[in-house]
Amino acid sequence: MEIAEFIKVSEKQYKIDLKNLLNIEDDSYLAVKMPFRATSGSAGYDFYSPVTITLKPGESAKIPTGIRCKIDDGYVLQIYPRSSLGFKYQMCLLNTVGIIDSDYFNADNEGHIIVGVINRGDKDLTINVGDRFVQGIFYKYYLAKEDDIKQERHGGFGSTN
Repeated sequence: MEIAEFIKVSEKQYKIDLKNLLNIEDDSYLAVKMPFRATSGSAGYDFYSPVTITLKPGESAKIPTGIRCKIDDGYVLQIYPRSSLGFKYQMCLLNTVGIIDSDYFNADNEGHIIVGVINRGDKDLTINVGDRFVQGIFYKYYLAKEDDIKQERHGGFGSTN
């Protein structure tokens, strides 16, 4: 059953976020690669880094993936670190688990999936262009009987307060 579609953000939006988040101005948009499952039994879609970044122990960064995701209502995409980076470098997400809601696709930043990571280990962590660094898994979710929210999303991180 297909409930989602990965799409690249516009080059303009990617470059805005790359400059604002990492202070990088380059042509890495060409390195943006669609998330991909490694095997037919994989639950997670691996996300690839379009830039090279090195984090010293304790350092963090927000990495723009260049990807947005159109998700059917009733589903959510959750982002987790790849286990190999967690084991080797104690890489964690800044928010523990990334939650990509179906309405994030229409956010003012085009629904650009930006992943905050931190190196909690004791050695430098380098994520190279093309490295798989996080994985996304789709889940079905349910609503409470009392739910009657009509508010629409506009912004990105923390936009719903």
